Amino acid sequence: MTLLQTILAFLVALGILVTIHELGHYGVARLCGVKVLRFSVGMGKVIWSRRFGRDQTEWALSILPLGGYVKMLDARETDLAGLPPHDLQREFTRQSVWRRIAIVAAGPLANFVLAIALFAGLYAHGIPEPIPKLRAVPEHSLAYQAGLRGGEVITAVNGQPVRIWSDLRWRLAQLALEQRTADLDVQRPLSGGGSASASVALPLSTLTSEQLEGDFLTTLGIELGRPPATIGRVLAGGAGERAGLRDGDLIRSVNGVPVADGLAFVDLVRAAPGKALHLRGERGQTPFSWDVTPETQIGADGETIGRIKVELALAPEMVVASDPPLTALWRASQRTWDTSVLTLKMLGKMIVGQISWKNITGPITIADYAGQTARTGMISYISFIAFVSISLGVMNLLPIPVLDGGLLLYYSLEVLTGKPVSERFGEAAQRAGIGILMTLMAVAVFNDVVRLIS
Repeated sequence: MTLLQTILAFLVALGILVTIHELGHYGVARLCGVKVLRFSVGMGKVIWSRRFGRDQTEWALSILPLGGYVKMLDARETDLAGLPPHDLQREFTRQSVWRRIAIVAAGPLANFVLAIALFAGLYAHGIPEPIPKLRAVPEHSLAYQAGLRGGEVITAVNGQPVRIWSDLRWRLAQLALEQRTADLDVQRPLSGGGSASASVALPLSTLTSEQLEGDFLTTLGIELGRPPATIGRVLAGGAGERAGLRDGDLIRSVNGVPVADGLAFVDLVRAAPGKALHLRGERGQTPFSWDVTPETQIGADGETIGRIKVELALAPEMVVASDPPLTALWRASQRTWDTSVLTLKMLGKMIVGQISWKNITGPITIADYAGQTARTGMISYISFIAFVSISLGVMNLLPIPVLDGGLLLYYSLEVLTGKPVSERFGEAAQRAGIGILMTLMAVAVFNDVVRLIS
């Protein structure tokens, strides 16, 4: 069932992205008066088609779902003999260079517009996410050296407000890629209650390329804050009940080691199967001290773990971040732009060897993410589609022959020189472009298989 959900989520996302991209080409072609012969979602052999409209355009589904195309009346592909004069005027290559540029650019631009629309809808609706509150910061980490200790709420990064955890991660990712210092505005908890404002400079220039490719926040010592280790419910017949634990008990330390939060307590218990643990904590206002021995069990991955059969609240503090429509539209446009720029910067760093080519992903990984986000919820799935739409738009604008960006390069040269690129040069460039794309696809599939195996 999980595999079926993954395949379905992938096909739905891909169908939306390809359809929007090709509709961009189709719509502008029609506005420019170019005759469209076929609109296909998918590549290769046509498995279903219908003809509609004055031009009897063929709307088709093709057998390979990885892509699509809009086939226009084009002298390079279609025999124009016998066509009436009014149809000849609608042939693609007879249009001005600026019209051809508009038609080709419309596909990637449609992907950016889709991303903006999806992000704006999410921002206006509201996204339930954890607040940017930090977990206890490990000693010797960069965050600890900068002055962070845990419990702080980050309110801004380099002057830009952050309201939710994904905002914090996004801002730090941008700065880490640029190897800049992150100036954090924080609200630091006070021992007597309340909080105080503070500023922390977190240097990111020391991060290596390997650290950037992994979980760089954990490398920095930054993790999402969790609730205290308060027992929500003691299950009957477990080691916790036998030890005398009760609902509402707050665990402060285990074997003399302070417990930062509920997740830390779970980790300590899981790591001690059959070993006595000395707990100290509070029951209401009264301190308590108990010994408990976790039962030995085999986890889902075959690992031996400890369990005392108590439930704790581990969910972080949440907030629903929503914006008025115009603000949501502005934020969506900014996020789309920032993501596009970040994608290009990462590609540039891959080319010069600063970031590994292992970061190139193919259809297997994308399908896996589609399934994961679809199972998480509609908000995650829509966000996934928006980010992939941006990636599709950026990739199609790269100046590689056979992509939209390659055609735009040809037409830009035509604007500069006043004459089209020679047919011989175009054919040679197209063969080179196909070679580049095949190489990239091979690398992507190889990386996908390695991730799947590991």
